Amino acid sequence: MLLHGVGLDRAMWERCLPSLAARHRVTLVDLRGHGASPAAAAGVSLGELTEDVAQLVDGCSGPGGPSHIVGFSLGALVAQQLALVRPELTASLTLVSSVAGRSGEERAAVARRRERAAEDFEASARAAVDRWFAPEWLAEEPDLATAVLDALLHNDRTSYLACYDVFATADAALWPLLPRITAPTLAVTGANDPGSTPAMTRLLADRIPGGRALIVPGGRHLLPLERPDDLTDAILTHTGMHTGTPTGQECHPS
Repeated sequence: MLLHGVGLDRAMWERCLPSLAARHRVTLVDLRGHGASPAAAAGVSLGELTEDVAQLVDGCSGPGGPSHIVGFSLGALVAQQLALVRPELTASLTLVSSVAGRSGEERAAVARRRERAAEDFEASARAAVDRWFAPEWLAEEPDLATAVLDALLHNDRTSYLACYDVFATADAALWPLLPRITAPTLAVTGANDPGSTPAMTRLLADRIPGGRALIVPGGRHLLPLERPDDLTDAILTHTGMHTGTPTGQECHPS
């Protein structure tokens, strides 16, 4: 099951999907407030986003069936919450570009980005693309940067801000609970990710019992688009070490 980040949707996994679908049945999710899913109301909680995902796991895997959960950014927080409240649904976790253990300065920075999104959404979206795309990658794939920007700008503003509030705050509540996670966990980020830093990924892996950290050299934030081969290799190695799932199929939520 693949979970995206704030302001994106399940299309962000398109470069990873062929390799993953060759080995696993894949569930592509639009989180509440994104893509084809219903809008998110102001005040939506991490628990509500997680319950949506739990229902999809039950629907695609059968009642009580476990899934390998791969979460990116906000999706990684949802994955952590799912592993805590519904461990029977979680065969493994791969936490991609996740925040964890934010410092006071980092927490203030994300709060400022949230304020900017409320005041000038377009400027906020453009700033996000500037953070996510290294100059060299932008020069190589300008059309992809434009597509990511377009995806951000097409968000319902209320839904975006509501989900951004979850992204900006939910990690603090998760932090003391992480040692309770029992699912085999891999935390992955890019060496040059300015928001979901290598230090955060190492903290996350250390906090979860048996967790492992992987830092992708030269990568930034959007690993599913920038470094899909490296990421899918990591995911498949991790899932291959644990309980398998049916192969060669794709399950889309209705």
